[in-house]
Order: sequence, then C-alpha cells, then structure tokens
Amino acid sequence: MGQQEKVATSLAGAVSEGISASLAPVDAELARRYPGDPGTRQPVHTVYVPGDAFEAGTIRSWGDQALAALDEHAPDAASLAAVLGLSDALADDVHARVRAKLEREPIEDLRVDFEDGYGGKGGAEEDADAARAARLISEAYARGTAAPYMGIRMKCMEAAVRDRGIRTLDIFLTGLMEAGGLPEGLVLTLPKVTYPEQVTAMVRLLEEFEKARGLEPGRIGFEIQIETSQAILASDGTATVARMIDAAEGRATGLHYGTFDYSACLGVSAAYQASDHPAADHAKAVMQVAAAGTGVRVSDGSTNVLPIGTTEKVHDAWRLHYGLTRRALARAYYQGWDMHPGHLPTRYAAVFAFYREGFEQAAARLAAYATHAGGDVMDEPATAKALSSYLLRGIDCGALDTDEVARLTGLSRADLDGFAAPRRGDLTATAQ
Repeated sequence: MGQQEKVATSLAGAVSEGISASLAPVDAELARRYPGDPGTRQPVHTVYVPGDAFEAGTIRSWGDQALAALDEHAPDAASLAAVLGLSDALADDVHARVRAKLEREPIEDLRVDFEDGYGGKGGAEEDADAARAARLISEAYARGTAAPYMGIRMKCMEAAVRDRGIRTLDIFLTGLMEAGGLPEGLVLTLPKVTYPEQVTAMVRLLEEFEKARGLEPGRIGFEIQIETSQAILASDGTATVARMIDAAEGRATGLHYGTFDYSACLGVSAAYQASDHPAADHAKAVMQVAAAGTGVRVSDGSTNVLPIGTTEKVHDAWRLHYGLTRRALARAYYQGWDMHPGHLPTRYAAVFAFYREGFEQAAARLAAYATHAGGDVMDEPATAKALSSYLLRGIDCGALDTDEVARLTGLSRADLDGFAAPRRGDLTATAQ
C-alpha cells in the first residue's frame, strides 16, 4: 500500500478544539432534550374503559364482541374487501390477521378511566374502583392475560377535581405496589392539561410517591392529554406543548390528542368534531413537531361514531373509522383511541393493510441500502431509519412476520433496531 498523500489545511487544530468547547453546552442540551425514540413498542391504539365498568374479563370480552361483529358483518375476506375497498389478495391476508389478532391480543393498550368516561363519582365509590383497578391489573399481569400496556386516566390538575385525582392516583399506585410492584407496561394519563405548571405538579407528585415507596427516581412516566387550545398556543404566543414536554423532566411518554374536548374548546359544531377537521390537523401538527426527537410519542384521537345497529350502519361506521385510521397512519400518527369493541376490526384492518401494502417496497429499499446495492431510490441514513421503524412497527402489531421481513431484507431484528435507532453522532457521521 502506497504512502498516503498529505493534504494541506489552513486552520490550526486549536480552532476546531475551540469551536467544540464553545458548543459543548449545546451538545449536552441536544442529548438531553432530543434523545430520539426510546425503541420500545408503541401500541396502535388506546382503549378507554370506565373505572366502574372495568372487570377481570374486559379484554377478552372486547375481543369476543369484536369477533362477533366481524362474523356478523364481514364474515369472510370478500365481504371485508367490499366494505373497505381492499384488493382481493390483500383482503385474504388482512381478514385472517384481524381474526388472529382479536383472538390473541384484542387490546394493545387499556386505560381504566376515572375522568370523563367515569362520570361524577367520588368518595368511597371512586376509592373502591381505583383499588379494584389496581388489583385486577396486577392479577392480569401475573396471569399473563394483561394487555401489553395498562393503567389509568386520572382526573386533571384543575382546582375543582385536583384533590380527587391525586387521591385516586395514590390509591391505584399504592394498590399496585402492595400487590407486588409496578408492572413494566404501566401507563398513566394526565388529561386536560392547560399550563406547563400542571405538568410540573404531576412530576412533583410522582417524585413524592417514588420517595415514599423507595422506587428509583424517574420510574413512573405519564402521558399528557392535549384537549384545550391553551395547550397548543399559550397567551404569549409560544407553543405550550413544547414547554409541557420540558416541564415533564423526562417523564412524558406520550401526547394524546383529545378530539372532542379540543374541538369544543375552539367552538367547532358537534357535527363537525372529528380527527380530520382542520383544527385537529393543526393541533396534531404542532404536537408532532414539538415531540419530534424527544422520545415522546404522539397519538391521534377517536371517532364517536359507533359501529352498531344494522349491517348497513355498521359498514358506514367501519368505512369512516378505517379511513380516519389510514389517514392518521399516513401522517405518522401511529396510535389512536378506540371507544367501542366494534372499532377493533377496522383498527386492525387499517393498520395491517397499511403495513402489508408497503412491506415489499420498504424491505427492498432497506436491503439495498444495507448492502450498498443501489437502486432507483437513493436513500440516506434518515430514510433507512424510517424504513426500519416502519418494518418494526409492522412486526410489533402483527401485520408482518419476523421471518418474512428477515427473508426480504436479509436483516435480523437486532439489525432493524440498529437502523431504526442510531445515535445522533452516528447518523450525522454516516451522512457526511
């Protein structure tokens, strides 16, 4: 190997060192504020069940009701294709996978609701329901019948219900601890957040609980529900939601859009309150930009049009829900809310179709990138990250099989994880 030619430079090494020293605080701030996606599974939906209605058999009951709806209103692939406009080839796969999902894991994320869905209960009744929720969730995780993620939505931090919300959360978390500890899939939701100070109050509350129970600091995270205009734009014109993420001090796990409270807050008429309204698109776009790179996931809201009644009415509701879900997925809102067991067939049909339709192209592009084979698309590291994340999401929800992804990409799950979550420095260096 010949001697490498020496290249000429004009700047002394001290210049680069000085610049690096001056940017050290920025480097630290980037690492703190924008650590990137946590690399954990994100559920495709959240199901809310009122605290007084939640039972040990709720998850299986929802799955059975969803299967019954599928059997009655779209018993085979052809009928599902006719309702949702799927190709025949895609419908066969999607219909089979939806049935399997409803049998195996009908709910990915369940929140026992002590807020709007619970009503005006309080006192001993809410105490008992909160304690029961803790017991049933602990038992479900012990038996292996829990959803991957479970928790509660407490009342908000506004004065009228603050004490009640704190007490319910305390009873619930204490019940989990007494039953053996906090499950890994625990998720808490703080609703109707208007000011960052309310997020700070939640942080202090969780800190005190962790101290009282000897837990590792930062063990308990929570979702922030965006349901008011003030959560998007503060009185001084700043983006409140970005300040809320900062106020959470690393504990925020998600931003959930509240379709109907937010719409009503802006004066949108009831008939037009929907997740595809321009006001909803604006709010979620702000949420999405604020959360990008922070590790906080964004969730879409729900539809209140229930798939019940005649087959014609069910099909109309299914088409609406399917369309809204596909629309959200295309806009990178990979999670939403479901309010009724009848929404589960179209939730999974939409999610599975989304990943099945783009699977082969995504796999081919990632394989070409990984092997430097080239192709008709010149992908960069950031796109490889998006392609890997797409495939991983498809695997996690059951739309794709690990073996078929490995076959088309030549990559293992560990390889996909590596492409999906590169360190900031690795991504920048590769792009140079």
